[in-house]
Amino acid sequence: MHDPLEITSVSQPVRGRVQPPGSKSITNRALVCAALAHGVSTLRGALDSEDTRVMIEDLRSLGFEIDSHDAGTILVVRGADGRIPALEAELFCANSGTTMRFLTALTTLGHGSFRLDGVERMRARPIGDLLDALNQLGAQAVSENDDECPPVVVHANGLPGGAATVRGDISSQFLSALLMAAPYALSPVELTIEGRLVSVPYVDMTRRVMQAFGVDVVATANFSSLKISNRRRYRGRDYAIEPDASAASYFFAAAAITGGCVRVDGLSFDSLQGDVAFVECLKQMGAEVEYGDDYSITVEGRALKGIDVDMNAISDTVQTLAVVALFADGATTIRNVAHIRHKETDRIAALATELRKLGATVTEWDDGLTIDPGQLHAGTIETYNDHRMAMSFALAGLRIPGVRIANPKCVEKTYPNFFRDLTVLISGQQY
Repeated sequence: MHDPLEITSVSQPVRGRVQPPGSKSITNRALVCAALAHGVSTLRGALDSEDTRVMIEDLRSLGFEIDSHDAGTILVVRGADGRIPALEAELFCANSGTTMRFLTALTTLGHGSFRLDGVERMRARPIGDLLDALNQLGAQAVSENDDECPPVVVHANGLPGGAATVRGDISSQFLSALLMAAPYALSPVELTIEGRLVSVPYVDMTRRVMQAFGVDVVATANFSSLKISNRRRYRGRDYAIEPDASAASYFFAAAAITGGCVRVDGLSFDSLQGDVAFVECLKQMGAEVEYGDDYSITVEGRALKGIDVDMNAISDTVQTLAVVALFADGATTIRNVAHIRHKETDRIAALATELRKLGATVTEWDDGLTIDPGQLHAGTIETYNDHRMAMSFALAGLRIPGVRIANPKCVEKTYPNFFRDLTVLISGQQY
């Protein structure tokens, strides 16, 4: 833990431009595809953060060769052509959900014994539905404590393949993990989704990253059924990674909270990342949004009114919108995000607690919350070791003097330089 950080409030609208670091979600997906590919891949614009370092170190523990250049933003991966070089490994995944889920599926392709573990919070994050689907495909993957949470043990002898059903309501990462491993199963894989799939744009992201590395996924329009051939394999390539759209949400929100104008470079309307749709929420609240022809998105003006919004597809930006709601006229209701209770913390409960500290009236639902702005005042925000709690609540400090963020270093999980970049932005300097 580290001393709380007091956020500098501003008296003028925030204006400027920024390009966030590379997408964590794309970086970790590209790493998996590149590691399994035939040939060498160069990933450019990669994110250097705790989550991506954990993925890289665990892949190295599995015997994959990965070289890092330019402060971790360029990664050279020598693909193993579908093999898992190591015969056994102890993999520490920290609190990286993508690493735990993706590598659980990947290790089933190997031959040997693999154990995956993480921090205390990771040991409370469910993985049973992924294990069940893998076992339907012929794998031997179990929760060590029989509680459907990590640690996970995989006794691998190749993945037979076939048909499996997987629940869609806990985490889309389960489906993404299955998809990325499927091309190397011994027979084609067909996956059927049981119930409504959460965070659909992340599955589409997985499909598009796989496609970039040479593998197509045949899917129904709503991703209720997906088929993956084992005749097409990943090929090494030079691959550019977009800036992180979830990280960009904080800078868009800074404009909407202060009535300013912020341009984020490197993102567009048709980004791989569904979280670019966050700006449409700000537009509903009264801000102006411009999609540039030069791969940029600009948000200008203040978020004036509360909205009622389903954020299932862009759930990583729920905390950002909840903080914006503090400064709108009228209540904001966020719906259909029950799955975020299983993230780095129970994000619905954590949001309700911390928003109330600042003076809001919050009604917590099973699958969301309603935020009524009140007489706002200073407070120290607990982050629950959740990077998104720290970054989103820092925005409240732009308008409320005396907001302090406990354990600010937790942002290292996905955005180590967040507070530096926020300071540069509010100071009016250009990037």
